[in-house]
Amino acid sequence: MYFKILYLGFKIYCFLFRPVRMGVRVMMIKTNEVWMVRHTYLNGWFLPGGGLKRGETLDQAARREAYEETGADLKEIKLIGIFTNFDQWKTDHTSVFLCSDFNFKGKPDGEIAEVRSFALSELPADMYSVHRGLLEKYSSGSITFQTGQW
Repeated sequence: MYFKILYLGFKIYCFLFRPVRMGVRVMMIKTNEVWMVRHTYLNGWFLPGGGLKRGETLDQAARREAYEETGADLKEIKLIGIFTNFDQWKTDHTSVFLCSDFNFKGKPDGEIAEVRSFALSELPADMYSVHRGLLEKYSSGSITFQTGQW
């Protein structure tokens, strides 16, 4: 309930101030399975990720967010795209990374209700559609560095 109230406050903030934000997402894929998270305050499945902190690089943010949300320590990561989203009264710029070499060393933080892997051929019906599109492009071998709107 705590995170749902915070999320509602964040949406009100976005409506009032129209922020420009920078974030990251990580496609954690190993042996044709992708690791995804379900938040305590949102419905559906998402790629792990979140916003940058002051003084943090994109690489550092991707590693921190993956660890906080899944408990995974990422090895080599590769930037695959930068996307912009204008939904919900804000401008979000999201850098998406791919990682296929990771180990689980910790546990997710309180914001995460569940961490689970899914076969790339059997993605959950209730996942964020943008993340589904990225994973489908990856599965078809057509993902290349790209920029654009979600």
